[in-house]
Amino acid sequence: MSSTNSHMYQDPFGRTIDYIRLSVVDRCDLRCFYCIPKGYKDFEVPEKWLTFDEIERLISAFASLGLQKVRITGGEPLLRPNLSELAGRLSAIEGLDDLSMSTNAVQLAKHADALKLAGIERLNISLDSLNPDTFREISGGKLQKVLDGIMAAKASGYNPIKINMVVMKGINDHEVGDMLAFCEEHDFILRLIETMPMGATGKEASKHYVSLQDVKASLDEQYGLVPTIAKGAGPARYFSTPKGTQIGFITPISQHFCETCNRVRLGVDGTLYLCLGQEHSYPLKPVLRSGVTDEELKQHLIKALALKPQKHEFVSKPDQVIRIMSVTGG
Repeated sequence: MSSTNSHMYQDPFGRTIDYIRLSVVDRCDLRCFYCIPKGYKDFEVPEKWLTFDEIERLISAFASLGLQKVRITGGEPLLRPNLSELAGRLSAIEGLDDLSMSTNAVQLAKHADALKLAGIERLNISLDSLNPDTFREISGGKLQKVLDGIMAAKASGYNPIKINMVVMKGINDHEVGDMLAFCEEHDFILRLIETMPMGATGKEASKHYVSLQDVKASLDEQYGLVPTIAKGAGPARYFSTPKGTQIGFITPISQHFCETCNRVRLGVDGTLYLCLGQEHSYPLKPVLRSGVTDEELKQHLIKALALKPQKHEFVSKPDQVIRIMSVTGG
């Protein structure tokens, strides 16, 4: 991968858009209650997914506008067959200098080496609890499979590995210290995330909302946190403990980060979502399948990116977004 693009696209509010979260599947092998409703089966059929050729063409067109960072997401991306092939094709795109992936790690032990060789450099791994019973309550899955995947990734040499923990009152908020110790032991970065009111699942999860400002204040009192930075393109604000363990706080509710938002999301069906907390979108699959030239495709992307709203409205309009998180793409 190389970074050679001089033209960087800016949206109507002056924000440089250089990062896309690419959903390759909307299905998941876990059922975290804040993400996918219990019994939900309305997933896109494979025939409606973007093909690898279409994804490669889209990401190449985005790269011509200054895109530098791609995160492969889902659903659970490891459920997409032949994912390492796609990763290899994306890592070869001119201008792309950062290819990463978000995963729940259930399938990761089988794929860690191949994906690393294909060009994925960094991983964000969802892990909301180190207690097997609590983990099963949240996700319906087995904790040990996730831990095995995480350790396989560590052995494969991914750097950094970030552990994403959605903090929820009365469920896992008492485990933040344990998760920090786990990350400290294995040289991982911990990222704490506030619940977001997206769809019925998000609304239910918001009943367990915890302000990370309070969590940060408690950790600061206990450890003495120092502002720092971590490699990545996301919205986390990072701090470090005296031992050097990094903690990121993702606070869409208590301290939003809209003014610096540099990302858009591409759904598995080719829908481009311009904001996690708004319904602004642009259907790109019909464009791709209409026989457009590369220049015409590029103009469609410029038109789509111009729709990016100034900010989300999670606080003032918590019922506004009705789609579930796995549809949006991480």
